[in-house]
Amino acid sequence: MKFLLTAINAKYIHSNPAVYSLRSFAGADADTAGQKHMEIAEYTINHQSAEILADIYKRKPDVIAISCYIWNWEMVGKLLPELRKVLPEVPIWLGGPEVSYKGEMILKRFPSVTGIMCGEGEQTVKELLGYYANKKGALCGIKGLQYRSAEEIVFTGERELTDLNQIPFPYEDLAAFDNRIIYYESSRGCPFRCSYCLSSIDKSVRFRDLEKVKAELNFFMENKVPQVKFVDRTFNCNHQHAMAIWQFIKEKDNGVTNFHFEIAADILTSEEIKLLGTLRPGLVQLEIGVQSTHEPTLAAICRKMDFEQVKRTVQTLIQKRNIHIHLDLIAGLPYE
Repeated sequence: MKFLLTAINAKYIHSNPAVYSLRSFAGADADTAGQKHMEIAEYTINHQSAEILADIYKRKPDVIAISCYIWNWEMVGKLLPELRKVLPEVPIWLGGPEVSYKGEMILKRFPSVTGIMCGEGEQTVKELLGYYANKKGALCGIKGLQYRSAEEIVFTGERELTDLNQIPFPYEDLAAFDNRIIYYESSRGCPFRCSYCLSSIDKSVRFRDLEKVKAELNFFMENKVPQVKFVDRTFNCNHQHAMAIWQFIKEKDNGVTNFHFEIAADILTSEEIKLLGTLRPGLVQLEIGVQSTHEPTLAAICRKMDFEQVKRTVQTLIQKRNIHIHLDLIAGLPYE
């Protein structure tokens, strides 16, 4: 039985942390034999749709699960009806932020789709794999699914949030990541409630145990991985967590590995700024989401930010000349 985890990335240098996390979580359970049954297929939006279609067909999957994001959704939409033509009996499941919150609409639009995995996928995919691999149980017993049953669309209920410490480290084998960026997660969720961001839907921020994080980051540095990008939505929302990780990578710095963090500049403390100023040039780069400087816009999107404090913090960091900084704005927000 082959359960194909499919990712379509924005560029070749990118990797998809979701599919690797899903496979490692399912593989930790002997009942599902996840590593045996799961295969990962990664493509980019620069591939021709026909190339992706042909490669998936050659892999002969028994189940297809596609990771859906804003950058690949247009291509996924083109692939879905074609996949059904060449693999008419194969169940096709979709997951990811682009489909999690509008499953009924997508199922009505794409009759080729078997169902949607809503929200966090580790436990849901593991149980779905068990359903297909063991041919036991029923879809209605798996939380977090939305699927078509006869003429109805069934939702099986919300899945509880995942304990990050239960997810095995997915990067033991680095062979697949030559010349590619590795994405790493030390927390999930966001304390802010910006209306444009799906991370605001989580009701809490959860952290991976610091000792696990340190051991995993040490693995990257020992193997001289060129770049590790943290996907934590607001990395410095917990002062102690951020300080411990920045101090650790300073102490273990191998002179090669670069770490990327997405932070909120207006909550960066003087202690954090002082520590960041002592890091080797090139060790860290920061992505700071300003999003807008227009007060009515910030109010409309529920974005709480002290822009004057952001300016002061960014200017201080720039003066230290050791950290590459991205400042992000969003086009198309209200009143702009």
